[in-house]
Order: sequence, then C-alpha cells, then structure tokens
Amino acid sequence: MKSRKEASASTSRSKKEPQDNGGNEENPLREAFLDELADVHNAEKQLTKALPKMAKAAESSELKEAFQSHLEETEGHIKRLEEVASSLEESIKRKTCKGMEGLIEEGEEIMEEFSDSEALDATLIAAAQKVEHYEIATYGTLVAWAEELGLSEAVELLQETLDEEKSADEKLTSIAEGLANARAQQ
Repeated sequence: MKSRKEASASTSRSKKEPQDNGGNEENPLREAFLDELADVHNAEKQLTKALPKMAKAAESSELKEAFQSHLEETEGHIKRLEEVASSLEESIKRKTCKGMEGLIEEGEEIMEEFSDSEALDATLIAAAQKVEHYEIATYGTLVAWAEELGLSEAVELLQETLDEEKSADEKLTSIAEGLANARAQQ
C-alpha cells in the first residue's frame, strides 16, 4: 500500500506528464486531435472564400483592411495546420466543418439584409466575431490537447494561430467601438 506522500507524488506527476507521447499507436485523444485538426483546416479554407466577400461588402476602409489582413493570416493558419500534421507524419483528412458553414451562411444573410443600412459594418463585425470566437475555442482546445499529448511543435504552431485569432477579435472590437457601432445608430 502506498503512503499518502507516494500517492500524492504519483498523482501530481501523472497530471503533469502526458499519458502518451503522441505516437502513432491508437490513442483516442490523438484521434480526436487529428479529427479536430481536419475540421479547423476546412473551416480556415472556407473562411478564405468568405473574407474577400466581407471585405468587399464593408463600408469603412478600416474594416475592409482588417478583413484583408485577416485573409493573409488565415492563409498562414492553413499552412501551420499542415505543418502540425506533417510534424506528426500525418495528412489532414477531408472533412467539412459544419460549424463554419453555418457561421458563413449567417454572415451572407447579414450582408444581404443590411446591405443598404448604416448598420452594415456593425453587423459584419458581429458575424466576424462569431467566427473568431469559434476559432479561438477550437485552437484553445487543440493547444490543450497537444500539450496533453506531449506534441511540443504542435503546441507552438497552434498557440501562434490562437494568439492571432485573439488579436483579430480585439481589432474587430476596436473598430466596432471606435466607428461602426456609432455609425449604426444614425
């Protein structure tokens, strides 16, 4: 029988050390990680098609620029996801991200509904922030899972993308608070 001290040391050690090194053997968390990687890869690809439409629809030059800048970042996110898969000696499977499909569809409805409104930019920002929050949740999960699996290269790459997604969200908030929301009230 283990003493309390031995049991405590064993418990705290197991919490800090990954259960698995992320190797190719069957591991349910690794499988979930790869599935989520495929999902967000498709989400980012869908976003590369939606962002130019949002930039074109935006009325303020600041919001147009934010969407165009995020398009470039999004293309980098896709490359990073592919680097993560490559570092694991995996390929990203084909998968359709239904969540992003829905968010993009909602954004398209907003562009139609508010196309002649002073609230267009504010509503575009709201739609874009829904996308950012979805991505922040996804990348946060992937970083946590990569940490648990001991995938240090994946952690680094995914954390970089997570930081960019958070920054994009903050920029959208700044544009909304500085211009778009006030204009929407006119």
